[in-house]
Amino acid sequence: MDVTVQEPAVATSVVDTLPDGVVVADADGIVTTVNAMAVRLLGDGVCVGRPLAEVMTLQDQNGCEWFETNTPYAGLGSRVGLTEQSWFTSDGTEVLVTGRINRSSRFGPVETVAVVIRSGRGRARLDRDRSDLVATVAHELRSPLTGVKGFVSTLLSKWDRLNDDQKKLMLTTVHADAERLSRLITELLDVARIDTGRLPLYPRDVDTRTLVERCVESVRAGTTRPVVSTYADEVPTVFADPDKLTQVVTNLVDNAIRHGDGTVAVTVEPVTDPWPGVLVRVDDEGEGIDEALRARVFTKFWKHGIRGGTGLGMYIVHGLAKVHGGDVTIGSSDSGGARLEVVWPSTDRR
Repeated sequence: MDVTVQEPAVATSVVDTLPDGVVVADADGIVTTVNAMAVRLLGDGVCVGRPLAEVMTLQDQNGCEWFETNTPYAGLGSRVGLTEQSWFTSDGTEVLVTGRINRSSRFGPVETVAVVIRSGRGRARLDRDRSDLVATVAHELRSPLTGVKGFVSTLLSKWDRLNDDQKKLMLTTVHADAERLSRLITELLDVARIDTGRLPLYPRDVDTRTLVERCVESVRAGTTRPVVSTYADEVPTVFADPDKLTQVVTNLVDNAIRHGDGTVAVTVEPVTDPWPGVLVRVDDEGEGIDEALRARVFTKFWKHGIRGGTGLGMYIVHGLAKVHGGDVTIGSSDSGGARLEVVWPSTDRR
């Protein structure tokens, strides 16, 4: 069988189209292939014909050299790869470097070494996102913890000087802060489980009207804002984990109270398109959500306006609806406020 050997010029043009830097060296450690991105990341001195040790002039934070640290032509004869590591160029730019050691047979001599260099900007952005996550969670945890610590400290130090009403007020506040901490931890756990696809579900047929009205009554008891609920004459059951559906409806109504104004209207009615189920609509009389921002509402830690919250509620609502086979959309209410609609299936669509 004839084997067509690709010309070096053609190979070079192909690797030049790659988004990452590529450096290939032969058995003697001499560079045979360099693409344009490698030159851009490593510097103009990178070229074919130079030793790999002189081309890969990268150092880590301790000043160690890439070539001396990884010794691609030495070490175990079974080694075939170089794990991804963070290195720095001469101008301080972070790059991520990985590679492959090619041998014709196990424990045979090294024939070629292929190195891939990637810009570290993506990792830096990920680190910033993680830092933002930690800062947000720390802030949300610190607020109720400060209240708990302060009131408990006062109770311990001034117990005999406080009357029963003062003690009850402080304990009630501590209880409310503890509930807030519990809700935040539950939200964080739900986010992690949704992200990893490990959210436990125990679905069954649920009386939609009874569950929604229970959620509305619970939220109504904790606010002075009017919350009105309307139901169709016949509302079918839905296939859902009752706890998760309760969480969805409560989050929707609570979100409308927090970010809207005026009356919050909850409407429940049957639907047949795109599949048999129930539509739960929550309208507020606030300023609404701009159409350009609606896709961002379902992202983690997204907050709208100046009012509080963790920014996780709508992300969890979207995730819980999706894992049940439902859907969530955002529109405008008749008053110009925000309208959030959840379509929940009556059968198992997971």
